[in-house]
Amino acid sequence: MKLHVLLRDKSDPTAQSRTDDELLHLLAAGSVDAMATFYDRSHERVRTLARRLLGDDAAAEDVDQEVFASFPRAARRYRGDCDLQSFLLGITVKKARSHLRSTIRRRRLLERYAREERPGPRDPEQDTYRRELACRLVWALDQISSAHREVFVLCEIQGMSAGQAADVLGIPEATVRTRLFHGRARLRVLFSDEVTS
Repeated sequence: MKLHVLLRDKSDPTAQSRTDDELLHLLAAGSVDAMATFYDRSHERVRTLARRLLGDDAAAEDVDQEVFASFPRAARRYRGDCDLQSFLLGITVKKARSHLRSTIRRRRLLERYAREERPGPRDPEQDTYRRELACRLVWALDQISSAHREVFVLCEIQGMSAGQAADVLGIPEATVRTRLFHGRARLRVLFSDEVTS
């Protein structure tokens, strides 16, 4: 049975009002209710990031399960250097890296993202354009290093600031800015070469 099903069945509705820090203390004491509440509060964010990094719903689900299965143990290393959600997303990035290393299949980062349902009226022409752009971006992201790809996804797709991305990746903010600069430059060249070829 999946972790989220087990947790949801045991979740305590009154725990929803607790802060992340309070939940962390309860987690350290072994509270299943605290884990269920933290999972309910955070799993969509984890799964979305994993899906965008891996380009595959099934792989994202696997990473989501791994992140929360390992979180109580990993939380013991949390020192408060960043907010708890950034710490959790850092674990997600590490699990996704591990997943990428352990598989031989090429990931399709934004292909699935382009197909995600959007609220409001649908424009078939706009949908086609988005799918084509996503496929081009997937191809281009496959050509750059994983370090540049991770920073690009966090800042440009997830909409994080350089500081937030630095917290997630556990690297200096200046390194994030440098990687983002070089990643963007490389992507511009790749897109330019694709257009002229």
